[in-house]
Amino acid sequence: MSSEEIQLDAEERMEKAIDVLKKALAGIRTGRANPGLVDSLRIEVYGSQTPIKQLASVGVPEPQQITIRPYDPSTIKDIEKAIIASDLGLTPVGDGRVIRLNVPPLSAEVRRKLVARIKELSEEAKISIRNIRREANKAADQEQKDKALTEDDRDRCKDEIQNLTKQYEGQATELADAKEQEVLEE
Repeated sequence: MSSEEIQLDAEERMEKAIDVLKKALAGIRTGRANPGLVDSLRIEVYGSQTPIKQLASVGVPEPQQITIRPYDPSTIKDIEKAIIASDLGLTPVGDGRVIRLNVPPLSAEVRRKLVARIKELSEEAKISIRNIRREANKAADQEQKDKALTEDDRDRCKDEIQNLTKQYEGQATELADAKEQEVLEE
């Protein structure tokens, strides 16, 4: 494995860690309604767990409301059950065709908890990125032992991996800071 391959592999894996963080942050509730809040919901219908996007269209007609319009009206009860069972803390209101979720403003205590959760998610992403760095450095060391890389090439490879680590940790911090600001806005 060349130093470029090691770096490319590390970069791809770090990018995936950032994508996981982005998805996790999208599911965190802010004071405003956001279709991302229900994206992670899986509904038990037709004998299997199905993502909500495959069962219904999700919209935000007002800043404090999410509407879920099932493609098949017979799935409304299943969707309502999944929302109640989830940790969203929202109560579905159905009229037979559409489910409405009213998103109440966040209390100061809930905001603090959400900020703490955002920090946790950010730190998990950074730990994942650092683990990828460690594995890539091990691979570079192994390639140097196997005489596939010179010491200088290995050191350059490790420097590049460190630069990637700093870059992706910075992205994780930026994403978390932006989400914190969103949560703390009134």
